[in-house]
Amino acid sequence: MIPYEWLEQAEQRIAGHVRQTPLTHDAARGLYLKWENRQVTGSFKPRGALNKVLSLQPWERAAGLVAASAGNHGQGVALAGQITAAPVEVFVSEHAVPAKVQAMRALGAQVHPVPGGYAEAEAAGRRYARQQQREFVSPYNDGQVIAGQGTMALEIVRQLGGADVANWIVPTGGGGLISAIGTLFAHMEHCPTLIGVQAAASPFTDSLFHRHTQEGVQDLPTLADGLSGPVEDGSVTIPMIERYVDDFLTVSEDEVARAMAFAWHVYGETIEGSAAVALAAALRGRVGSGTSVVILTGGNVDPDVHRKIIAEHAGERWA
Repeated sequence: MIPYEWLEQAEQRIAGHVRQTPLTHDAARGLYLKWENRQVTGSFKPRGALNKVLSLQPWERAAGLVAASAGNHGQGVALAGQITAAPVEVFVSEHAVPAKVQAMRALGAQVHPVPGGYAEAEAAGRRYARQQQREFVSPYNDGQVIAGQGTMALEIVRQLGGADVANWIVPTGGGGLISAIGTLFAHMEHCPTLIGVQAAASPFTDSLFHRHTQEGVQDLPTLADGLSGPVEDGSVTIPMIERYVDDFLTVSEDEVARAMAFAWHVYGETIEGSAAVALAAALRGRVGSGTSVVILTGGNVDPDVHRKIIAEHAGERWA
């Protein structure tokens, strides 16, 4: 667990480096939509990465930063390194989205592809950081990273302005963001239902929530690549999810693709699969009654993949 005050401190620490992203209201569908695809680097991840890196001592940054990432967290750490003049190395799966890899390199990071999936990339990154005595910046298993992600939740509460909301629907991989939101909710007198969503193709956190184990979970290819892969053993987010999260859902690849197309055709917004899981759950009526906040965590999708998806759904009538 982390104290609520860390969220407020993080907001002050990263001010000037991140954007306040739009929160729009789709009254017809009972949705408030938080567009973190409009954030710097195209996802919410710089919030946590910047808070962590800015909280380090100068000598820790100067020694170099190491991360493992499906793409968005790596961009966040690379941006933090650029701002603080810290060298950054990111370990990625050999299957990482090329556009995300290129974006990390464009921000100055040295990228190391690793055979296998995200789990192998994270293991390689942690091993390298230990050997080289450099700071490993986890995408979720770190209190300061979690606190930084929570700045989005503080922002949403202000933007809602007291509007009555029943549910918050949150894309969840390692659980940093939903843990931060839970930290905020624990500080509130009346809090909405907190719902995590993940792709059914790689349901590790869903399994932890419902079965309290990741054993036997398959890690299949998914459009929601940023949420895939196992959660690190002993991660601080595991007990936080157990304490704060009210329900956890999974969505199919078809549902993810349809939500990506919906965001484009109805709202004119580009979102990636990892963001679309939350919208998919909302559109299919998978959550309880009442108005919901849907957090759309990023928009860094391969352009060819996105074009194909929106073309396949171009003729649909959206309810």
